[in-house]
Amino acid sequence: QVRLEESGGGLVQPGGSLRLSCAASGSRLDPFATGWFRQAPGKEREGVSCIGSSAYNTYYSDSAKGRFTISKDNSQNTVYLQMSNLKPEDTGVYYCAADLGITTIQQLCNYHSSDSISWGQGTQVTVSS
Repeated sequence: QVRLEESGGGLVQPGGSLRLSCAASGSRLDPFATGWFRQAPGKEREGVSCIGSSAYNTYYSDSAKGRFTISKDNSQNTVYLQMSNLKPEDTGVYYCAADLGITTIQQLCNYHSSDSISWGQGTQVTVSS
């Protein structure tokens, strides 16, 4: 199992930026698909962006494309989500997850239902003026 801890959330005005961090312990993240998910009040959790074992293998939801960038630092065993031009509809709890099984980043981001997925506790992002 891997333990994931998110940080970097907060209150930001529309158009602002935030960088979320997901620090892992207990296992290396680099071989596995890892991603960021968002759950808005009253809505289901949705995949925002995922990254594979290669940092060049990335996936973004339509709402994240052009505004968010996922990256990772293997030396720090950490995955990041840089969010820019934030909108009120980006508000929600952001979770980091890693699938320690065999999967693709598309499967992780779109279905995220496997028993091999480990989740963090989440960090709140609120976009409001």
